[in-house]
Amino acid sequence: MSDSIKTDDVIFNFFKQICDEKDELKCVELGNGWINAMETNLDAMIANLSDADMLKHKQDIQNNRDHLNSLKNKTSSEWKEYATQCMIEIMEHKNQ
Repeated sequence: MSDSIKTDDVIFNFFKQICDEKDELKCVELGNGWINAMETNLDAMIANLSDADMLKHKQDIQNNRDHLNSLKNKTSSEWKEYATQCMIEIMEHKNQ
């Protein structure tokens, strides 16, 4: 099994946890935890880029930041909808 599949499984299970969470506050906390983790990952990737690569990927980096910012302040039902869509995309990717 490749690392990609293992990573997809972990992400899928995390989003499933969001969808299965009955407590609305806990659901939002899980979603906000996802944002924090992705911001940390993005910052770490940026720190490892050369200046040339930073310029090359500037728009992608900004798009990722914008996407993460768009997730902030979501309600539990919005998080569940987002998590469901992400799980569908993961399953579609696995089936390709």
